[in-house]
Formats: sequence, C-alpha cells, structure tokens
Amino acid sequence: MNAVSAADAHADFAKILDRAAQGKERLRITQDGQALAAVVPIEDLELLEELEDRIDIEDAHAALEEAKVGGVVTLDEFRASLGQ
Repeated sequence: MNAVSAADAHADFAKILDRAAQGKERLRITQDGQALAAVVPIEDLELLEELEDRIDIEDAHAALEEAKVGGVVTLDEFRASLGQ
C-alpha cells in the first residue's frame, strides 16, 4: 500500500480519491511517519464489510449453539454467581 502524507492528501484530495476510485489503489495517509487512515476503493470497503458481517453471523450461530447446550443463565443466576 502506498503512503501519502496528510499534507499532500489535503493539498490534492481529488487526486487521492481518483487514485483509489479509478486506479483501484489503496493509499495509507500518514503524519510524521505514522499511519492515520486509509483511502481505499469502494469495492475493498464493501468486501471488508461483507467479511465482518460473515464473522458476526458465525459468532451469532456459535452463541446460539452454546445456548442450546446449557450455556445460558438467567439474569438472577448471573447475579447470584456474583454474590448479589
């Protein structure tokens, strides 16, 4: 991933957007050598969001399976386990 300073990105934001949108380039925005953010093609963002959704769904399925085998406690049982 190519790096662009925040100052350069600010000065030429339209060009940065074009590099990501048209050139499908991922650009890391840096300040004082530290990565602050990134400008990525929308397709990359959509893929990342899809992956996050899949992980969330897998986690939800795992939680449901755990609940089926007795991994669920009532609020009162939880409070009792804390001594309340």
